[in-house]
Amino acid sequence: MIQRSKGKIVLYQPQQVDASLGAESSKDMLPLECLAIAAEPLAQGYEVVIVDGSLYDQETAHRMVLEACEGAMLYGTTGILGFMVKDAYLCTEKVHARFPDLKRVIGGWFASVRPDLQLQSGFYDAVVCGQGEQAFAEIVEAVQCGEPLDDLKSLAVMRDGEVVHNQRHPVVGWDQIRNMPWHVLDIEPYRAHQMRADSHRDILRMPSPSWIGERKPYFGIVYFSSFGCPEPCKFCCSPFVTNRRWKAMPAERMLDDLCELKERWNFDVVRFHDANFGVLKPRVREFAEGILDRGVKFGWNCFIETHSILSYEEDLLDKMAESGMHLAEIGAETGTDEFMKAQIGKPIKGDDNVRATAEMDKRGIECSVTYIIGYPHESAENMLATLDQARQCQVASPRSSPTVWPYRPIPGTEMWDQSLELGFEPPKELVDWGSLGEYHLHETWPGRIPPEVAKVRRLYCHYQTLARGLVREKDGLWENLARWRLRSGNYALGSVEAKAFDVWNRIAKRFRRDEEKSRSWVDPGHKTGTEESAAAKGIDQKRAVSRVTTG
Repeated sequence: MIQRSKGKIVLYQPQQVDASLGAESSKDMLPLECLAIAAEPLAQGYEVVIVDGSLYDQETAHRMVLEACEGAMLYGTTGILGFMVKDAYLCTEKVHARFPDLKRVIGGWFASVRPDLQLQSGFYDAVVCGQGEQAFAEIVEAVQCGEPLDDLKSLAVMRDGEVVHNQRHPVVGWDQIRNMPWHVLDIEPYRAHQMRADSHRDILRMPSPSWIGERKPYFGIVYFSSFGCPEPCKFCCSPFVTNRRWKAMPAERMLDDLCELKERWNFDVVRFHDANFGVLKPRVREFAEGILDRGVKFGWNCFIETHSILSYEEDLLDKMAESGMHLAEIGAETGTDEFMKAQIGKPIKGDDNVRATAEMDKRGIECSVTYIIGYPHESAENMLATLDQARQCQVASPRSSPTVWPYRPIPGTEMWDQSLELGFEPPKELVDWGSLGEYHLHETWPGRIPPEVAKVRRLYCHYQTLARGLVREKDGLWENLARWRLRSGNYALGSVEAKAFDVWNRIAKRFRRDEEKSRSWVDPGHKTGTEESAAAKGIDQKRAVSRVTTG
């Protein structure tokens, strides 16, 4: 006997990448946010339709959502700061116009810190703030019973023209959270897209593990194994959203789930999208040893902090590499002890970032080491010190990529308030917030980085991309010169050399047929030479590894 559904729920995972940029997002980015909140309603007998916008062009994705909303009882969407905000807005605008009586809710990082913008749009009945699984399950039951959402925990609602924040649910652990309902996901479109020969060029794509081969296609998935982060970083909204709570899936449960998925999908790589994977050392050890004990083979990468790496025993770092870890994403943040202590809050000092990267590098693990310059109240001297530490990090760990991003103000952070005081002007309309996340393509706060610092950054980027062999197929004079410049820290003739390389490269390109190298693992802020140089334009700003975190 076929059991009748209690009702239909439509969930939309917005597009992460603006298609007008001419590139697509990496399709290992599965719609985990929608899967997570779908688990309980599915278990209770509801029908859940998930539309992942990243699989389609925008018009098709929105049309599919509208078709799915016929006869639905509830519509939900999500998003982080960036293009997801705009795409969610545009899709929900259409849903609101066609189905004005359909209950509509939104959650996620951005909605959690700016529920006022979402509610003032008139598109949503409520905003889920913070951890969403329990709150969404209660919304589903309330809608099914015809009850109002006004008093449900963890929601922000509009009453008499004012935004009201209800009391939040406590952050819960995995003993109260179901596994992802992987069975509802058709994985084949994700696999097919990733196995294209040129998939290494996709935005957000991680490098191929060495055992697969440089720029060779691989099939990866993204996975959440924890919620929150205990770090106090003043530029990040996680302290506001999670109150610095960190709840993690036990290693044994994670291993069981991933081994079942390996058998189901036969993926090559797992990208852990935890805000901070390495908080609990015993869990990391149990996970790495568990992979080895079970004899399962896949690559894995994660966000991990400098101080975590330096606190791990040598044998644990060895086992992490042996178990398949091929890449570490490290938030280095700044290059001086004073600014780190006063403005960031992480327990990092001296050359910790350089040493931690070197520890991973010598084990064959690549590192994406992200620094930021242009913070509120940051001096030009501090920015230059950060650029110099990034240079030292590159020299010490040649296989890694220490990048230096311009600071992006993020609402819900202590530095956001400082930015407003210093004159930063945020977007006025909700739809315009979709461009504020593109800090990896342009400065979202122009004028914060002094010209003399911007010049050093451009030269560092020029030499780094050459030194890492990311500009030409050939390794020769220009690459060796770049490595010497990085070792010496002497950029005295940098502008001249960059212009000379620009001219030489344009001429050489006319006589060679080799393909331009992938830019998928290059900070697109890296400019070879001056802003106007053709070589600078050759660093493809559309194909960036972007650190999607709690923004």
